[in-house]
Amino acid sequence: MGKGGSLSDGVVKKIVLSYTYVAIWIFLSFTVIVYNKYILDKKMYNWPFPISLTMIHMSFCATLAVLLVRIFRLVEPVSMSREVYLSSVVPIGALYSLSLWLSNSAYIYLSVSFIQMLKALMPVAVYSIGVLLRKESYKNDTMLNMLSISLGVGVAAYGEARFDAWGVLLQLGAVAFEATRLVMIQILLTSKGISLNPITSLYYVAPCCLVFLSIPWIFVEYPVLRDTSTFQFDFVVFGTNSFCAFALNLAVFLLVGKTSALTMNVAGVVKDWLLIAFSWSVIKDTVTPINLFGYGLAFLGVAYYNHSKLQALKAKEAQKKTAQADEEEGRLLEEREADGMDSREKKSVRGK
Repeated sequence: MGKGGSLSDGVVKKIVLSYTYVAIWIFLSFTVIVYNKYILDKKMYNWPFPISLTMIHMSFCATLAVLLVRIFRLVEPVSMSREVYLSSVVPIGALYSLSLWLSNSAYIYLSVSFIQMLKALMPVAVYSIGVLLRKESYKNDTMLNMLSISLGVGVAAYGEARFDAWGVLLQLGAVAFEATRLVMIQILLTSKGISLNPITSLYYVAPCCLVFLSIPWIFVEYPVLRDTSTFQFDFVVFGTNSFCAFALNLAVFLLVGKTSALTMNVAGVVKDWLLIAFSWSVIKDTVTPINLFGYGLAFLGVAYYNHSKLQALKAKEAQKKTAQADEEEGRLLEEREADGMDSREKKSVRGK
């Protein structure tokens, strides 16, 4: 603190940078979601090929990641054996490709606002799968919180004006696969001491996703695209859309690296409300009072979950500092005892 209790320039700069990273991430995440909706929706750009769109994203991101890692060497690659890649990265790539495919497919059937409401189930899915795979310990109060979030999403779904069962199933599947991917990252990579930032993640995972996505693409979308002779690849639309997707990964790297994953979760809640407002006011999607009431319940549950995670992190940090202080105190005590023994030995030598 400076004179008069004002913040120092360094602290102000840090705060401004943190809010800048949050704003950039919200803007890019917002842009990618709305852009994908625009491309896939039959009433807008009318290109309902979610697998193809995801493959375009993965091709673009993989190319840029290879350039950054191998050509320009701006990001250091992670040393990884072939066995580790096949046993750890490939399963994560498979889950990621399924998550992206299903989530993009949902934009064809559901409104942007309702999709954001369904995404509130992510903490529920991550916690439940974590408990099943023994990465999380079961707690009654946490499960009660998860049930409150589920209840809120259920109420929001009940009030949805354009409810589509197939679209909901696709989005729930995307949430389940994404939650499994997040838990598997902890099991397959973090437990082995392998840490991937968004660029190295794309470097290793994007080519793998392309391979997995090409299988359903050959049977589902390729025949339709082949027969649609009128289609011409729009480099401006798909190029800018892919660039936004890649920039979003860079923004995640900046946000998590310079702040924390919890900050990203909180920023995600703000982004969801902005998307709901945009969907209602600009895209003219119908948002009912029951929608908002249900999502409000889910929002309170997610906010409480984030608060609980923050308190747990603070407690863990305080425990770590206490342990370090005790260790330092023990070391100093040992040094004093050693110094005392040395001085007594010197005195006894002089006495002789």
